[in-house]
Amino acid sequence: MSRLADLSLRWKIPLRVMLAVIGTAVAVTAALLTREYESLRQNLEGHAASMGRVLAHTLVMPVLHDDIWRAYEILQSAHEPNPAAPELQAQVVLVTDADYRVFVSTRPREFPIGTSAAARGGAYGLLRAELSRGAPGEQRVLEAGDAPLYFVMTPLIADGVALGHVILGYARTPFLPRFLGIVGRATLVTLLVLALIVPVSWVWARRTARPLLRLAEAMKQIPLELEAARLADLPRSGDEIGQLGEAFRRMVGELRNKAELERQMLVSERLAAIGRLSAGIAHEINNPLGGMLTAINTYQRHGGDDPVAARTLSLLQRGLTQIRNTVAALLVETKVEDRPFAPQDVGDLLLLVEAEAHARGVGVIVDENIAAPLPLPATLLRQIVLNLLLNAVAAAGEGGSVRLRVHDADERLTLAVHNDGEHIAEDELPYLFEPFSTSRASGHGLGLWIVYQITRQLGGDIAVESAPEATTFTVEIPHGQPA
Repeated sequence: MSRLADLSLRWKIPLRVMLAVIGTAVAVTAALLTREYESLRQNLEGHAASMGRVLAHTLVMPVLHDDIWRAYEILQSAHEPNPAAPELQAQVVLVTDADYRVFVSTRPREFPIGTSAAARGGAYGLLRAELSRGAPGEQRVLEAGDAPLYFVMTPLIADGVALGHVILGYARTPFLPRFLGIVGRATLVTLLVLALIVPVSWVWARRTARPLLRLAEAMKQIPLELEAARLADLPRSGDEIGQLGEAFRRMVGELRNKAELERQMLVSERLAAIGRLSAGIAHEINNPLGGMLTAINTYQRHGGDDPVAARTLSLLQRGLTQIRNTVAALLVETKVEDRPFAPQDVGDLLLLVEAEAHARGVGVIVDENIAAPLPLPATLLRQIVLNLLLNAVAAAGEGGSVRLRVHDADERLTLAVHNDGEHIAEDELPYLFEPFSTSRASGHGLGLWIVYQITRQLGGDIAVESAPEATTFTVEIPHGQPA
């Protein structure tokens, strides 16, 4: 085995090519032979079954009238002296009565009239035992032991009464000449292909090995430590590929170190970018929001008593407060003081996503069991649900559906958002909650990152399951007794 591993590529490549060609030829030939055999066997069984039914139908009247000569003529007319397909020709045809005695046959000397076919012994004795086990009116294909024949038995029935059977015996191996012809042709084709491939593969192998040898000699000069070379799992044979693998192991060790450094730098750059973005958002948004909230409070204290205006301003005030606290939530270390999460927050969130869902033709279904406020910050939870709902509406697509499940049980709040749109690719799942990670052209890649940060800030967990037409984000957040 060691000598084979150390063999030069000048010899390995031609030998492997020849083995592949020979193996392919053998596999294809075996498949063709098997397919040919099954096809011929099915044709034979179908032909035999059809022939048995025709003979059984034709022989009913001669058997009823005890017309042996007429029955013999019918069998002879069905037995061609020089058939075009010998494998479809029955070797023997017997017509027996209900007691398995011969009424007529194509071999009268071997099966005299009135004798028992079982008296011949062998397959015919076993055939009678097999016949007694089945239903009397059933056509069957029987193979008795190691006999060279298999039989197709068709009952002779007149007015519901079984008169006997028509038994057709066929050779088990009638297709040997055809199989030998196929094997001969396949062997000839394989030899011709090998005659063409062997010299071509020899030349190709020499041309392929030449640059590999030069590359191996060059890579052996790379001055790295042996410990780094062991990081890679490559062949350790003594041929040129083994030499290339030894140098490659050392190179891979350095590349892994470089990739780790680049990853750490990328994470640092992302976090720095988020910090700059958060500071800009806080500065640019909080000031005008404070003025708008002050104006709403002034109107609520000194404005009119219009209930529609009061309801609209209340919703607007909660929305603006949500925006202000979102800025605070973007700064993960910020501790937001807020009111408890209440059932009406779910209704507010539906109002906020209703326009987007309607524009995309998406239906939103809600399943919630919250009856009283929970001791969890409403602003942060609203931000989680809003981001997940907007993402689900965008993913559902035209005519899709989104389901929101908000359940509280065992001091644990469960928020689940499901959509039936395009699923998330498996290779994207590990990076789903990273900042600026998005597959949508219109997305900024911060929504799921914010959801993840808020969930972890509240001591909860988030999971995602995605399959075709079924994507579900599930957030579970623990809390104390409801307030």
